[in-house]
Amino acid sequence: MSKKAARDPALPGVLVFGFEGPYGICKAHVEELQKHFTLITMKQFLENKTEFSQKIQAIYLWGGRPVIDRELLLSLPCLKIIGNSGAGLDHLDLPFIASCGVKVAHTPHAVSTPTADLGMALLLASARRVVEGCQLAVSPDTKHFSINWLGQEVSGATLGIIGMGTIGYKIAQRAKAFEMKILYHNRNRRRLEEEAAVGAAYCARLEDLLQHSDFVMLAASLTPQTQGLIGRRELQLMKRSAVLVNVGRGLLVDQNALVEALKNGVIKAAALDVTYPEPLPRDHPLLKLKNIIVTPHIGSATHQAKWQIMQDLVESILAALHGLPVPNEVLLK
Repeated sequence: MSKKAARDPALPGVLVFGFEGPYGICKAHVEELQKHFTLITMKQFLENKTEFSQKIQAIYLWGGRPVIDRELLLSLPCLKIIGNSGAGLDHLDLPFIASCGVKVAHTPHAVSTPTADLGMALLLASARRVVEGCQLAVSPDTKHFSINWLGQEVSGATLGIIGMGTIGYKIAQRAKAFEMKILYHNRNRRRLEEEAAVGAAYCARLEDLLQHSDFVMLAASLTPQTQGLIGRRELQLMKRSAVLVNVGRGLLVDQNALVEALKNGVIKAAALDVTYPEPLPRDHPLLKLKNIIVTPHIGSATHQAKWQIMQDLVESILAALHGLPVPNEVLLK
């Protein structure tokens, strides 16, 4: 990638966090992005705001970077759109962005399938103690495999899905193939034909879902209403044999209450792709427990999904810059 290509003045300026490090945009995507945009890194912008503030017309958010705050927004007078990779929007002040006359687009469809896959992977791994079993199998101290080292079956078990949006519904489709009984709790009830297609029963009360589920899957968005949705009271309502799986957001769960529940046998196990913060401090008590699986927020981390995210963002940004309807635009309710 040459500096000339990155600063082609004939193309609209798009702000990215950078090209290197854990928050850099995918290197495999850079060439495709440069067909459409002049890519300006956050470092370049901060070093020369006078030059770049008038050129930046869009922000390409990758993994939540660059951080969108008021200072940044007010320093970009020509900004027309923020393209957000992924479905979650809890890191964006949508009302303030809208008040600046800036559109927001996200990529919910690109991330739904791989995130649903990972949700089922975590459920299965926890039920069958896959990580623990791998550690046992490769340990230099292992002399034999106990015939009484057991997991629990998924087929025929009850899965309670909290958050039946696109991801939650795809999880239900996968769970149906495992012959699971499906309960769900959602802000809005799905259509009857959608429920029938996956064999799902609606629980208007979260308490009913928690009390009857063998596995509880969190796939809800983070909002002020859902923050801390699963706390000490909710964990106490779950079966002692239940497993909690979270592919939504870390703040959906009171992590201190979860530590207590896992230590004291209030629930059997947990599998988390999301925590708060990410990563957890290395001395966090959750990381010391044996009855938990933690993965590094990899719900949409596949080559196919990331490429589709990039293509969706390019389409949305170009539409906004040309005054056309924006695919996957986020509209304030």
